[in-house]
Amino acid sequence: MSLADLAHARRTHKAFGPEPVARETLVELLEVARLAPNHHLTQPWRFRVVGPDALRLLKECSGPVEAAKLDRAPTLVVASAALSGELVQDEEDVCATAAAIMLVLLAATERGIATYWRTPNVLRTRPGRETLGIPPGERFLGLLHFGPAAREPAPREREPVETYVEFLA
Repeated sequence: MSLADLAHARRTHKAFGPEPVARETLVELLEVARLAPNHHLTQPWRFRVVGPDALRLLKECSGPVEAAKLDRAPTLVVASAALSGELVQDEEDVCATAAAIMLVLLAATERGIATYWRTPNVLRTRPGRETLGIPPGERFLGLLHFGPAAREPAPREREPVETYVEFLA
């Protein structure tokens, strides 16, 4: 499957089957992150796989509506960027981490694993961050959901390339 085919096939899933992604498979998916472009090879991305105890504690920090959403997928991974405190480098590192996340999502799509990149508010709070061990020097970028698809979402319409590309003289 080509990269374009993978990008076309990737969907945001909100309904998952109960089977978790095997640890070995998850490590293989997350290993792809290291191939993301990053300024000075800082490799700023950090991934934390949420286990049952951490999930229980995170749900305690969340309201009831958010806690229910945390049960959507059998495998959850927190993605964050380690920051240096230098403004330009930190901007580069956040972008690099986003690129790394996208590579992981595409790798999952290639294997037929459904994904969802969320940014729940609980992980922007001090209790939520502390529960999952995200130190002050890291920026939370997403809670990644992985698992078998319970149903296949329909593709969503996207703007044509002409609406966002401009050729300058």
